[in-house]
Amino acid sequence: MRITSLIDDTSRKGLPTEHGLSLYIEKDDGQKVLFDMGQHALFARNAETLGLSIADVDVAVVSHGHYDHGGGLGTFLATNTEAKVFINREAFLPHYSLRDTGLTYIGLDAELKDSERLVFCTDVARIDDGMTLFANVQGNCCHPTGNRLLFGPSEHENDTFGHEQNLIVEEAGKTVVFAGCAHRGIVNILRRAEELMGRAPTHVVAGMHLTKSGLDKSEEDLSIRTLAAELLHYNGTMFYTMHCTGEEPFGKLKSLMGARIAYVACGDSITI
Repeated sequence: MRITSLIDDTSRKGLPTEHGLSLYIEKDDGQKVLFDMGQHALFARNAETLGLSIADVDVAVVSHGHYDHGGGLGTFLATNTEAKVFINREAFLPHYSLRDTGLTYIGLDAELKDSERLVFCTDVARIDDGMTLFANVQGNCCHPTGNRLLFGPSEHENDTFGHEQNLIVEEAGKTVVFAGCAHRGIVNILRRAEELMGRAPTHVVAGMHLTKSGLDKSEEDLSIRTLAAELLHYNGTMFYTMHCTGEEPFGKLKSLMGARIAYVACGDSITI
């Protein structure tokens, strides 16, 4: 399985970047999967630069209803005329972020919700024998404190992220869990994945939403040490992270987890 980052906040390859995520997954069986689509059309332009074809994608997944993950949905539907897009039923509800300038809409384009290409999911959805989507993650272990700035579907209530879903890909004895931002908490997501699979994942590819924590330095250091310890409990699991994890929090995780974690920037490819 080969995974290429089309969109990330950073790049080591000179590709243009934006705040967002898009991953192009090429399975060993030849199936091509797009996981998230960034903000606009940049994911498609970067794919072309890297010699990858959005038109050839067989299955697409939107991890949750924020613009930096599903804003490129319109571009995808126009560029690829066949693939189904698996998206949580709540993803098109309104979503907001509290910024210095006030509450800002960060949801998806609601005009796209009636596309016949969309497959709406709830809880657990089987795409095929090797791919499963799951939502409804419970638990509060290492819950991202940055969630306090996110609201929806009302402007007056904190988002509970019922619209967030995660992907399990099983192939050639490997089990890979993909999470867009892990707003429900990456540890809670992994525990739910383990319940569904009956075993721990071999690999995790996920943003972990460690930015904008609102914590002071000592509190943030403690929270990252706690998270690292929880992740290291998965003895045989390799972690790849990106996007909303943030470069500085990643550096702290790296110092604690060593070779067990790596950052995947825009244009990078990994082989699993």
